[in-house]
Amino acid sequence: MNDDTIPAGHRRDGQGRLVPEANIKPIDRLRDELVRELYAKAEKLHDAIAAFKLEAFSAIDTFAQMSAEEYQVSLGGKKGNITLLSFDGEIRVQRAVAEYIQFDERLQAAKELIDECLHEWTIGARPEVSTLVQDAFRVDAAGKLRTGSILALRRLDITDERWLRAMKAIADAVQVVGSRSYVRFHRRDASGEYQALSLDIAGV
Repeated sequence: MNDDTIPAGHRRDGQGRLVPEANIKPIDRLRDELVRELYAKAEKLHDAIAAFKLEAFSAIDTFAQMSAEEYQVSLGGKKGNITLLSFDGEIRVQRAVAEYIQFDERLQAAKELIDECLHEWTIGARPEVSTLVQDAFRVDAAGKLRTGSILALRRLDITDERWLRAMKAIADAVQVVGSRSYVRFHRRDASGEYQALSLDIAGV
């Protein structure tokens, strides 16, 4: 049953039972009222932040397009990081786009090539490489590969032909599966460092 079917003078408890209000302790009624009041206010704040986020993204996109038109360029899409500064440089607004990636089956080919290299290279000669590579392919607490660690292997200055093929396989295995956009606000403090304006309840 929904709330419309609850008889007058009753409330539903956590187990779905109808309880006469006369049998509910005053402290339990006050707790219920407090929780509902705070949630209602939080819900309005959530909606306001969502509306502001849309407004901010729209304003940034519009300004970026207007700026590009000075050079007779039409921006394709709304993807990419943008940083805007106030005239005095005190306030900074950033739009950041974070991409989520995963690896396809070609990562296994890269791992086989890397294993060949490690098997041939002695531990004594290149211990740092062996440790780095083995750590890169370890999964995190959720059982997922750590993409950042694997991609970092491409920065190693190794010229072995098999290693180079492995690095190409890693690059080819990258698949972008989604992205998320953020807008961040900063103000410069007395020391010249930009401090974030937190819009996260935990960070306020």
